[in-house]
Amino acid sequence: MMSRAFRSTALVLISALALSACATNKGKKDQAYIARDVETLYNVAKDTLEKRQYKLAAAQFDEVERQHPYSVWARRAQLMSAFSYFVARQYNDAVLSSQRFLSLHPGSREAPYAYYMIAVSYYEQITDVQRDQKITQQALDALSELVRRYPNSDYAADARLKIDLTRDHLAGKEMEVGRFYENQALYLAAISRFRVVIDQYDTTSHTPEALHRLVECYLALGLPEEARKAAAVLGSNYTGSKWYQRSYALIAKKAPAA
Repeated sequence: MMSRAFRSTALVLISALALSACATNKGKKDQAYIARDVETLYNVAKDTLEKRQYKLAAAQFDEVERQHPYSVWARRAQLMSAFSYFVARQYNDAVLSSQRFLSLHPGSREAPYAYYMIAVSYYEQITDVQRDQKITQQALDALSELVRRYPNSDYAADARLKIDLTRDHLAGKEMEVGRFYENQALYLAAISRFRVVIDQYDTTSHTPEALHRLVECYLALGLPEEARKAAAVLGSNYTGSKWYQRSYALIAKKAPAA
């Protein structure tokens, strides 16, 4: 879920939040913890970010807020701190910085950016389906919240794409668990997992297989009528899929119509 997805997300973030400022850094370098005027402090942090020293830049942007908490620069520094943490792949810190911004400036025109930062910080932590998917659900919740609040924002289209991918990932986890239960002959437990895919993630790529697995489980439980119903739904919606072909052959072999 990283690599190309990470790079495309970073490009969205960079293009959305300008890194320019009005003043120069006056020749001072990396002196983030020395008290000085806010413009110089901000520009030192910006210069550090442009040098790709992301962790140091985040600390310097945090220092802008610490030394000048009520300035307009502090508000921008909070977002730049979140961005710096994000590109440094310190996602928890990126989330915290973004949440702090929203708590202080809930009505800001830059709030959509903060919500997007939270969402993609969770999204970039999604792991393979063999692991716990709590972070995947957090990503889905955050992406959905962004789209709900700001459906016409610059970030909504990317969020919708990520929602589809995240839902597919969660469906994949359900399938993995369902297949495990089926292999252990725990057919009722397997059926409950496959039903989750069909009922909650019906637009994902996993639905045809979930229907076929239902056919297998129902036949194993001696419920041919239920198996035929699942196969009928599969045939009605996914006639050309390999899963329908397999279900059709299985029904013909083990539960032919009278």
